[in-house]
Amino acid sequence: MADRVLITTDDLEQAVRINAALEQARFDTAMVSSLDDVRQAVRGRQPPPDAIILTGGLHESTAQRLLAAAHEHAVSTLGLVEATDDDPARIGTELGLTAWLVKPTDPLEVTATVRRLIERRRLQQRTGILGESAAIQEVLVKIEQMAPVTSTVLIEGESGTGKELVARAIHDLSPRRGKAFIAVNCAALPETLLESELFGHEKGAFTGAAERRLGRFELADGGTILLDEIGEMPASTQVKLLRVLEDKSFFRVGGTQPIKVDVRVIAATNKSVKEAVALGRFRDDLFYRLNVLSVYLPPLRERRSDIPLLVRTFVAEFAKTHARTFRGITPEATQILVEADWPGNVRQLKNLIESMVVLAPEGEIRASDIPRDIRERTRTMPVRIAEAQGVPREITGQELEFIFRTLVEMKVQLEELRRRIEERAPERVEVIEVGGSREQGAGSRRLEPATVDPLDSTPEPDGPVVYKAGMTMSDVERAAIDAALRETRGNRRKAAEVLGIGERTLYRKLKEYTIS
Repeated sequence: MADRVLITTDDLEQAVRINAALEQARFDTAMVSSLDDVRQAVRGRQPPPDAIILTGGLHESTAQRLLAAAHEHAVSTLGLVEATDDDPARIGTELGLTAWLVKPTDPLEVTATVRRLIERRRLQQRTGILGESAAIQEVLVKIEQMAPVTSTVLIEGESGTGKELVARAIHDLSPRRGKAFIAVNCAALPETLLESELFGHEKGAFTGAAERRLGRFELADGGTILLDEIGEMPASTQVKLLRVLEDKSFFRVGGTQPIKVDVRVIAATNKSVKEAVALGRFRDDLFYRLNVLSVYLPPLRERRSDIPLLVRTFVAEFAKTHARTFRGITPEATQILVEADWPGNVRQLKNLIESMVVLAPEGEIRASDIPRDIRERTRTMPVRIAEAQGVPREITGQELEFIFRTLVEMKVQLEELRRRIEERAPERVEVIEVGGSREQGAGSRRLEPATVDPLDSTPEPDGPVVYKAGMTMSDVERAAIDAALRETRGNRRKAAEVLGIGERTLYRKLKEYTIS
């Protein structure tokens, strides 16, 4: 069946010439003169047209309403921009056009552009990479450009943005489409197994290797391999991967003969590999070999305009999957989903839609059906904290609980140490006030300010722990530890008991204060 294209007659001369070129290229065309005609053509024909060409009037409200109708039905749009417009690219982006050309246009160029847009739309339908935003259209353009070649590709993006979908799309459009596509999650396997999984092993190579096993690279020969979570790959495996990329050969674990393969490598990561290189966690030469071509997948919060289309698509998909009679989603509910943060990106949105399709009592998703954390924009996904060198890292709820418990334990130990010091104050701590000629209490001594040096490293004599004006809590803690060690004659276990802290805590404090 021929592809259907609608052409507006705002610029009648252009419309006639383009119509003739499209008919000659065996497209099914129709010229429409008014917004009502276009709306009827878009909504009344099943299925809707494959593309719409706007020949003029792009700044008018009727064109904007037409584009909204096209977006609603996932129809590609091509706009012809006037040569007098200052920035055609900005106009095309603001209007939400799928593509644009500057007048005067060559009908053959229009025909080629329409054909490319229709093929791109079918690619989206086949791969599930949905969206009309400029960011997603840029990703699709890169897929088209990268697919025919054999260069390595690095796909970057947060978890749930669809990195594997992009890798599969590159494979499906490439000359390797008839061969294997194999995905390996580098973070899902321990270091001891990852090398065997990728490169295979010989019989007897290690305990449990009862027979020869082919690795993923051998299985993907002639096709494509996706190395997901590439930033988690151990350094030893990075060296072997570099050899594969450079020489197209490798050795099985325990093998002595090199194995030649023809595999296109696509790597994916949800972290910054550049930062890992800067910190010495990832080989720079491997990064340069992987980053020949790169694709960045934007998070869902950076393309909110795509959310209504995604929601409609997922609602229809799951209503069919679960055999539910479903009317759809209310505008209020849609707006809440558009404004949500979506730390889990498209994956989180899709899972939520499936849950609501199954559980919505009225056969329609309403605002009240949306979980409270989404409505109130409460972040319940794993948060990101900075590690020692300032690199963000995702931590799970269990890790957060461990960190919290550790901090609470340290606080309790510090309070206990302070309490014990205060309890022993009458017999072990002598507070020396620093003043001019003010009289001191009984049993106290007067110390002139010039003689006070809180940083004085001279050991105190055996006896009371002396507090000096200007001393910090750390200084007091160190003095208490010194006194306990003197009292126990260097017995650290007994000193820990005297201080009321754990022996491991005492060892950590000794190291911290460089007490031998």
